[in-house]
Amino acid sequence: PESFADHELVYLLKGQQGNPFMLRARRSLLHPTAPWHLRYLGQPEVGDKSRHALVRNCVDVAASHSLPEFLNEMGFRMDHEFVAKGQVFRKGAMKVVVSKLLRVLASGNTENTEPLSLSYLVELSVLAPAGQDTVSEDMRSFAEQLKPLVHLEKIDPKRLM
Repeated sequence: PESFADHELVYLLKGQQGNPFMLRARRSLLHPTAPWHLRYLGQPEVGDKSRHALVRNCVDVAASHSLPEFLNEMGFRMDHEFVAKGQVFRKGAMKVVVSKLLRVLASGNTENTEPLSLSYLVELSVLAPAGQDTVSEDMRSFAEQLKPLVHLEKIDPKRLM
């Protein structure tokens, strides 16, 4: 496993349409000279309900340290921020992230945090080309191996908004 401690800021750009455009900016607290990562997560595909995994487009790019200032200049506003600390495990193309999410009590001060809950977040993800549905079956069989310690399920992001 590889340990990590990341500070993530979620930015919104409100437009004329209903849903705001969301970007996530993440930086490593363990490696301060590493580049920022900017991530766009698309809307979940409303496809086959029998799929075992949520499928959506993802764009992830490295960026300079002036990313927050750039996003503010573009009209984005920070919605919320948090710190994620944990471990990353890899099994082939699959990535398993086990993390504790921490609330940032004073904006920008990553030293002053408190846990959001007593639980850990376990996320299983795979980056795959479009149309490769066999990956979701691999994820399901791997998730079965984690039972009864971990119960993996698809999360409907609209339900959480």
